[in-house]
Amino acid sequence: MRRAYDEVLAEVTAGGFEPPADGGLSAEQIVAHLAANDELMSEATEAVLAGSPFAYYDLETIHRTQLDALVTEYGGLDGLAALLRATSQRLCALVDRLGPAADTPVDTHLHEDVDLRAGEPLPWRRTLDLHTRVHLPKHLAQLRALRPELHPHRR
Repeated sequence: MRRAYDEVLAEVTAGGFEPPADGGLSAEQIVAHLAANDELMSEATEAVLAGSPFAYYDLETIHRTQLDALVTEYGGLDGLAALLRATSQRLCALVDRLGPAADTPVDTHLHEDVDLRAGEPLPWRRTLDLHTRVHLPKHLAQLRALRPELHPHRR
């Protein structure tokens, strides 16, 4: 998971993003989404560690106004990168403590495009794996698509 976050953070640090051409999320909104989602995943992980029931709902449906509020609150991409660095480190540290508790079923509601949908209890380890292998790479690809040198036709 740390490697996946390192890739995302390296991309964010490189900067040079253009506004989305297709009405998609801006780089700032993507980073705000990831940081907000990290907070929810950390809460769920803390609940698992405490043996408390918890339901995890991914934030694919978070409203842009909420993302824009985070962008404003953190002053743009640099502030959001610092926030994501902090939220991802916290999540990874919590995950490192899980051990056998990672198999605890958590009522999980995911929606990643048409390829991945879940609305049932999943072992928390499975949700964390999906976050690492599907969710983070998806947003890394979105960030890369906002780079003009990768998409010269967008100029």
